[in-house]
Amino acid sequence: MEKVIIKKSIDIKASKEKVWDVLTKDEMTKSWYTAFNPGTYAETDWKQGSEVIFKDGTENGMIGKIVASVPGQIISTEFTGTLVNGVEDYESEAARNIKGFKETYYISSEGNKSKLSIEQETSDEYGDMMQTMWDKALPLIKQLAESH
Repeated sequence: MEKVIIKKSIDIKASKEKVWDVLTKDEMTKSWYTAFNPGTYAETDWKQGSEVIFKDGTENGMIGKIVASVPGQIISTEFTGTLVNGVEDYESEAARNIKGFKETYYISSEGNKSKLSIEQETSDEYGDMMQTMWDKALPLIKQLAESH
């Protein structure tokens, strides 16, 4: 298994604070998480050092730790395991395959707009699929932030 790093960005006609809200507020994240898996939501307070569990509607998902969180600037999650039927798993092959992978969102200001850049580490097995999902997610994030 080879690690692949996906990097994408999008310009958004909204403040960094509005973009941050779209990335962290539950009512907003549920809208754009549909690009990855409908019904997905995050259980976390988005503070550095906190646990985050991304769950889908069937109690499956991914577990991580917030390794960086500066409101309006950066959120970074390092994955530590998976959730299978509501049970945390850190030892299976699937859990070991994502352990240590990071997903990071960077927000910067450019005049009266913001730029959101994402960087996601994944395995080569899922690289193409994740590229496609981000191509769907970023316009949703933009739309939510610009109409917020």
